[in-house]
Amino acid sequence: MDLANAKKITLQDKQLFNGFFQKYPPQNSEFTFTNLFMWRTYYNFLHFEYKEHLLLFSYDYLKTRREPINSDSKQYLYFFPPIGPNPDQIILETFKQFDNVEFHRVPNDICETLSSKKVFTDLKLACLEDRNNWDYVHEKEEILNLAGNKYRQNRRWLQKFLDNYEYDFQLLTPDLIDKCKELQLEWCEVRACTEDESLEAEQEAIYEALDNFTSLGFSGGILCVDKKCAAYTFGEMLNEDTLVIHIEKAHLEFEGAYQAINNMFLKNCCVNAKYVNREQDLGIEGLRRAKESYKPIRMVKKSIIYQKSQ
Repeated sequence: MDLANAKKITLQDKQLFNGFFQKYPPQNSEFTFTNLFMWRTYYNFLHFEYKEHLLLFSYDYLKTRREPINSDSKQYLYFFPPIGPNPDQIILETFKQFDNVEFHRVPNDICETLSSKKVFTDLKLACLEDRNNWDYVHEKEEILNLAGNKYRQNRRWLQKFLDNYEYDFQLLTPDLIDKCKELQLEWCEVRACTEDESLEAEQEAIYEALDNFTSLGFSGGILCVDKKCAAYTFGEMLNEDTLVIHIEKAHLEFEGAYQAINNMFLKNCCVNAKYVNREQDLGIEGLRRAKESYKPIRMVKKSIIYQKSQ
């Protein structure tokens, strides 16, 4: 495994990544080309092909967020789970070849497969649940219709928006990108994004996606009130039956705008989707409450695989 051949992600890699994702359909929200492209600079992703697998890694993607599990002065390699026919074998091979390795966003099935192998124990490997990065998965029809008592609060907010505003919803097109950026800028000014590294990084990632809307080919929606953008969202099909929502933003002055943009986008986009993956909450309390309010039917559980120091 020669890391010297690894390359940065560019738009020219879209066909390569999508080929792997079509052959090995992902459940993790991270694994769309749009998502990896828009976050490529922040996480300093590099990629390469090895034994029929696509591998993504970074030397420093955690450097500003937390120390490695086995904190020391050595440089760490942070991998995402390999995309290919035998990711468990590639993970073991990586640990055999390199010191100071961690695999992040590893789905439960891979951890379960690895944990049953003797070599996993021999290498002193362990799986640590990464709750902050679990994905929320919902039945599309349920969160579209919001029927029943459990969705009462979401339904009230949606109805408040519908009753109080003259609105216009459109699917995203290139000529509407600037309106999304206007809202994003206002959203960030209200929340002082320049004083919060994660919010500032998110804004840069959003601009990367919006500036390359046509090339990336994702879907989006924009909701306007009196020609002012009240909310926007964008996402794409993650696999054959699941839509993943990458970004959803709404202006605080329009009550119920978050519920409205979610509802209208699901009504008008990706009609064949059966499920909706609304990504992770990153351990942010308010975001967790908002995502839990839509009552997920399951979580895509992910873990960190690391090598114990003793």
